Amino acid sequence: MLKILQARMQQGHRTIRYPAGPAPAVPDRLRGHPVLNPGKCLEGCRACLEACPTGAVSFSEGRSGKPQLDLGRCLFCAQCADACPAKALSFSTEHRLAAQRREDLLIGSDNPRIRLAQALEPRLMKLFGRSLKLRQVSAGGCNACEADTNVLGTVGWDLGRFGIQFVAAPRHADGLLITGPVTQNMKLALEKTYDAVPEPKIVIAVGVCAISGGPYQGHAQANDGAASVVPVDLFIPGCPPHPLTILDGLLRLLGRVGKDDGDDGDGGQGK
Repeated sequence: MLKILQARMQQGHRTIRYPAGPAPAVPDRLRGHPVLNPGKCLEGCRACLEACPTGAVSFSEGRSGKPQLDLGRCLFCAQCADACPAKALSFSTEHRLAAQRREDLLIGSDNPRIRLAQALEPRLMKLFGRSLKLRQVSAGGCNACEADTNVLGTVGWDLGRFGIQFVAAPRHADGLLITGPVTQNMKLALEKTYDAVPEPKIVIAVGVCAISGGPYQGHAQANDGAASVVPVDLFIPGCPPHPLTILDGLLRLLGRVGKDDGDDGDGGQGK
C-alpha cells in the first residue's frame, strides 16, 4: 500500500483540466480546423478538387469560383493542401469541430469557420445536463473512432466527471454515439438499437464515416452515415476525431463549454 501511495504522489494529477484552466496542448501534427485563403487561389486551378479522395472540396460556379470544403466528407488527409500550388489551403491545430447541423460543416469564403454546436434546448438540458448515458454503436467502423472514444474513459480524460457514461444496453441509455458508415449488415441493428432507447433521446455521429460514409460513400453496402437511418443531433468530424474534439463536442451539447471556455462567443464563426 505504501508503494502505491508513493507512486501516486510521484505521478501527480493526470486528468486534463479541460474545460477549466488553459487550453490543453495538442500535437503540432494534429490536423484540425482547415484554413482557407481563397484570395490566393490561381484562376482556373482545381488541383485541390482533383486531389480530394472523398469529394470534400467543391467550387462555386464560374472559372474564378472559390473553393469550399465540407468537413463532413473530409478525411483530414491533407492531400488537397499538398496539391495546392498557391498554398491557399492548410490545416490548423484547432480541435473544436463539432456542429449540430450537417450544413454547418461547410466552410468557404463567406463562412471561414464552422458554426460550433450550442447547448441542447432547455427541456433536454434539464434531463441530460448533469447525467448523460450513451450507448455506443460501431456501425461498420475501422475501430479508429471507437478507440478515440474509448480513450475518454481513461484517467487522463475521466469522462465520468462530467456525468457522461457509456452503458451496455440501449434501454439504459439517453442516446446513441454512432461510429462507422452504417454498413448494410448494421442498418437493422442500428434501427433496433435506436428504437430501444427511451424517449426523449439524442444521437451523436462521430467521425467522417458516421457523418457521410467517408471513403465508403456511395458503396452499395454502405448507407452513407447515420443520418440516413436515424436523426442526428451532433456531428463530430474527423478521421478519426481527436479525443479532445469528441470531448469538446459532448460538453458543448451539454452547455459545459461556452464563451468563457475558449469559445469566441459567436458560435465559432470568427470575427
